[in-house]
Amino acid sequence: MPLYSYHCPDCDKDVELLVRASDTPTCPSCGGQKLEQMMSRIAPEGKSRAIIQASRAAAAREGHLSNFSAAERKR
Repeated sequence: MPLYSYHCPDCDKDVELLVRASDTPTCPSCGGQKLEQMMSRIAPEGKSRAIIQASRAAAAREGHLSNFSAAERKR
């Protein structure tokens, strides 16, 4: 099942849902069925690893180590 991004005009929330082509999506917040499909954003191929490494380096510089494993924190 593909992951789609939707906007609910009833409660003004954006959600991502796994939806089959034959199913009608419903808003998990208000139960509305008038969801508008939005353009989904994807990570550019080949750049995700560099983005993750840059984010982890920035977090380490700021002292936020919660996204590192215990073995990585000991280094």
